[in-house]
Amino acid sequence: MSSSEEIKAMMILDIIGRPAQHLVETLEKMIDEMKTEKGVKVVSKNIKEPVTMKDNKEFFATFAEIELEVEDIMTLTGLMFKYMPAHIEVISPEKINLANTGWSEVLSELIRRLHSYDEMTRIIQMENARLVGELQKAKTGIYVKEIPEKNGENKNTEKKSSKRKK
Repeated sequence: MSSSEEIKAMMILDIIGRPAQHLVETLEKMIDEMKTEKGVKVVSKNIKEPVTMKDNKEFFATFAEIELEVEDIMTLTGLMFKYMPAHIEVISPEKINLANTGWSEVLSELIRRLHSYDEMTRIIQMENARLVGELQKAKTGIYVKEIPEKNGENKNTEKKSSKRKK
């Protein structure tokens, strides 16, 4: 990393779960993985001891403060998307000069990620709607059974009811 382009930043990663020791181990693994990222130097880390959550005593919460040096804004943007920090602060330089091609790269990555998340959200919504439909069918006792194809014939569906005829 050349010191003229280097960006120093502070990142906070937070985590909730159980058991408490697992949280610390997970943060350690994330920071170790961060150290292997191209163009990233982890200067320091401070992982806080997990505490019991106020609203749910079964779960613990903790966070890590990580000071980083990265080679450019795109590397910092990549870290932001990969590790989803709760907070990020650029310490230095005070001003970052970025050519229009640099901005285009950062904004294109942002748009690409947003489209990817939007696609995942739509798939999850469709799957949720399908599962709700199946649950409603199960509540009424009516379900649809697919009959497997036989010798290239078309699939047929057969409706069955678990209600007994009187």
